[in-house]
Amino acid sequence: MRIFIFMKARLNLTIDEAILANIKSYAESKKISISALVENHFKNISKPVKHKNIVEYMNEMQAPDIELPVDLKKAFYEDQAKKYGF
Repeated sequence: MRIFIFMKARLNLTIDEAILANIKSYAESKKISISALVENHFKNISKPVKHKNIVEYMNEMQAPDIELPVDLKKAFYEDQAKKYGF
């Protein structure tokens, strides 16, 4: 059994009163503390950026809408048949 203990540290912030009032009402409406909001924000901005690999980029790409005058697959096989005498 593993037990993880995370140490918490205090942080004092100087912030505009109008912003603080907005943050308090937001935190109250979401039923979360301001400390948790700040901690989550810092976690989000400090985590490393995940780079996409080439497969993810390829899956996001759309196929072009190009009409070709010939069927490339058929043309390839015909050329191979001529070249190798099939």
